[in-house]
Amino acid sequence: MFSDDDYEKLIDNVYTNLPEKLTKTERFEMPKFEFFTEGNKTIIKNFKVVSDKIRRDQQFVAKHFSKELAVPVEVAGDRLILQRKIMGDMLNKKLEEFVSKFVVCKQCNRPDTNIQELGHGLKQLMCESCGARTPIR
Repeated sequence: MFSDDDYEKLIDNVYTNLPEKLTKTERFEMPKFEFFTEGNKTIIKNFKVVSDKIRRDQQFVAKHFSKELAVPVEVAGDRLILQRKIMGDMLNKKLEEFVSKFVVCKQCNRPDTNIQELGHGLKQLMCESCGARTPIR
């Protein structure tokens, strides 16, 4: 079969042909809103897609955006309609804040979480990866 020297040469050959760095190590990509303004309204056209990607209920996300931006909102099918003109960077910045607060685990930084209601208005973020539980408001 193979001698020890042949085996070592094969191993060295494999290591020299490996790529220097993996191109992507994280499986979760931060989604971005696609939006446009129509009169005095801002319409997020990929709201359902983003909500599904971060694994949160559309109504929960809409309520959060309504509070954060101090604007009435309406979920219309796959879109979210904000009843005011909003600057573009503001929406994606608020989405990043939402994801860091309500989606990403504080212990292991993975997006594999869900929200559990404990009653009396108390909620906690439960990580499916590491099992950590973090209270949220």
